[in-house]
Order: sequence, then structure tokens, then C-alpha cells
Amino acid sequence: MWPIIQSPFTWGLALGLLVAGFVLKNAFTARGHFKREIARLKEEAGDLQRHINTHLKITATGSERLEKELASLKEQNEILRVNFASLQGKPGRAEARQLQTYESAVSRMREQAPGFAPAWERALREATAEQDAAESGLARLMRKVIPGASASNVPTESTPLIPPGGEKAGS
Repeated sequence: MWPIIQSPFTWGLALGLLVAGFVLKNAFTARGHFKREIARLKEEAGDLQRHINTHLKITATGSERLEKELASLKEQNEILRVNFASLQGKPGRAEARQLQTYESAVSRMREQAPGFAPAWERALREATAEQDAAESGLARLMRKVIPGASASNVPTESTPLIPPGGEKAGS
């Protein structure tokens, strides 16, 4: 048996088997490591998938709620538009507007009364234009925010605060 052990073939075979054993051991170790890594990555992918599903559900719920709120606001807007239009068309609204226009024109006539007819027409046109401007834009907003403040009630430098005769300006 001793001559077999000393032969170069036996040494080569033993050395080859030793190298093959190390390679096999490393292969099994690497295989176990890769299995653990694959399991970890599958678990991480599952966590990410659950996270994405949760995120999509939250986003869908939020979008649905916003769409319902938008539809509700559109409906309220339409209702308010219809109510505003019906209030504009109520009996007496046009007459009240005309009365305000005449009152504004009369207050201007008190200031500028050299010739009544041309001055009255000019004052009436100015009051109508002022009323139209007051019904749209900043003057309307100011009138809604501060109900007592309107352009005809605000005294100017040329308008006396108390006209002769003891009456208040603008009445």
C-alpha cells in the first residue's frame, strides 16, 4: 500500500479531490447564501407590493373624495347662480334700482342746478353709469362687505356734508 501512496498519480488525485472538496464546500455555502438572499428579496418585494397597494388605495380614496367634493361644489355653485338670477328677476328689483338711480341724480342736481333739464339728463346718465359700475366689480364688493357704504353716500370735496335746509346729503 505504501508504493501506491507514494506514486505521483495518487498525490495528484488526492490534491484534485482536496481542491474539488473546497470548491464543493464553497458552492454549497454560496448556494445557501443565495437562497437566503432570494428569500430576503422576495420578502422585500412583497413588502413593497403591499406598500404600493396601500398607497394606491389611499390615493384612490382621496381622489374619490375630492371628486365628490368638486361635484358638490359645482352643484352648490349652480344653485347659487340660479338663486341669484331669480333674485335679480324678483318684482321690485328693477324699481329699486331705478329709485337709487333717481336719488343719486337728484343729489347731483342739488349741486349743479344752473339749468335743470340738461343738468338732470346728464346727472341721470352719470347715475345710471355709476349704478351699472356698482353692480359689477369692486364697488359691488364694497357694497356687500360694507352695506352702508356706496358711492352715492360717500361725500366728495365738492359735496357739502349738510346741504342748506338742514337735510342730510344724498337724501
